[in-house]
Amino acid sequence: MSPRAESAGHATLAFVESPVQLLNVLEWAHAHAPGGADTAPGRAAGIPTQGGRRSGAGRTAATGAGSPTPLPAAEAAPAAPALRGPSAPSGHERLTLVVLSPTDPMTRGQLRRMAELAREEGHDVRWEEARGGTSAPFRTVGGLTPLLRRARRVVMGDPFSRYVQLLLTITRARELVVVDDGTATMEFVAQLARGERLVRWHRKGGRPGARDLLFAPVSASARRRLTPGSRRTVQVFSSMPIDQTPEGVAVTANDFGWTRSRFGPPRLTKGADLVGTSLVETGVVDGDRYLEAVRALARTHGARRYFAHRRESADKLHRLAVETGLEVVRPDLPLELIARRGPIGRTILSFPSTVVHTLPLALVGTEVRVAVCDIDPAWLTQNASPRAQGFLSGVTGTARDVDRLPTVPAERDVPAGQDIATG
Repeated sequence: MSPRAESAGHATLAFVESPVQLLNVLEWAHAHAPGGADTAPGRAAGIPTQGGRRSGAGRTAATGAGSPTPLPAAEAAPAAPALRGPSAPSGHERLTLVVLSPTDPMTRGQLRRMAELAREEGHDVRWEEARGGTSAPFRTVGGLTPLLRRARRVVMGDPFSRYVQLLLTITRARELVVVDDGTATMEFVAQLARGERLVRWHRKGGRPGARDLLFAPVSASARRRLTPGSRRTVQVFSSMPIDQTPEGVAVTANDFGWTRSRFGPPRLTKGADLVGTSLVETGVVDGDRYLEAVRALARTHGARRYFAHRRESADKLHRLAVETGLEVVRPDLPLELIARRGPIGRTILSFPSTVVHTLPLALVGTEVRVAVCDIDPAWLTQNASPRAQGFLSGVTGTARDVDRLPTVPAERDVPAGQDIATG
């Protein structure tokens, strides 16, 4: 590669810490490639939608008890086989994609699978063990500094991340792009528009801790850099509804064109599938109440499978499988890809989460129905942020092309002798 080509190869630098962020970087690259939106539909040969060894939705419970099969903690997952699909669009700008690897085994496994897809698209992938010990952050930041200095454009999936905020203080890039990190994108844009400090919605309302205060100057600097200026542009690439747009920030729509061009259409199965959430793990929803709501939803709508969120704990999923009879599935890719390649239920049930916005886009043109059930205020924990209920209601209320379900009463709230399904 010539020096000029090598320099161009690093013109765009992307940082991701989750599989969904990596997916949305691929969507952004596809949407911004010349003719990218018109790329001919294709199918990734390595993960067929029907039949074949890899057509399943992911890792499922190995026993009737429903105990999920975790990935090995040391390496998370071996490098996935080549996921060959259509070549990258003509004129496609090569980007360097940096994975700031977390320690969670399930997230690492999904990231490795997504990294293979990124390589198949012709992008460079750099895997950083960013959290592998006390010295890891120093090694990571030191190794990335030359790339950050040269980059013309920086793409990031999580502007709330302390790692990303620290890296933003180093870069001289004149173009900053924020791609979706789920519903957090809505809060990020709103906070930027109001000039507030960047705080995740489920933590807002609490007192800043010692680490927050120590990191406050870096966070403030990152917020200033994410504010458009005469020598810097900021773009948000999102499938989320955005009501408050900061002055000077360009918002472009993510319609999941890359996902639809590479996978599906899916084979549909009878019955319903249920999408899990990590609201219990983040301390927003009470675990017992959540389990009761899942059981009621599954019983009412005939759900058979439960697609676990990558952050859901093994103990919680084991209990859920045993007490509800649902087959717990640990997806090995983001749910948008799992649903698009199939097989998938004709109805997908979800609580308020990112997927109520993304799945209708990824599944457009299919017969899949996405239905969302609100979170009852009674399910919230005492430690939940004061903004939790309003934020979750907003996630549901702004979703398009979904069916709204009434809040499911927990079984302890149903009068004796009354069946939940019939009311």
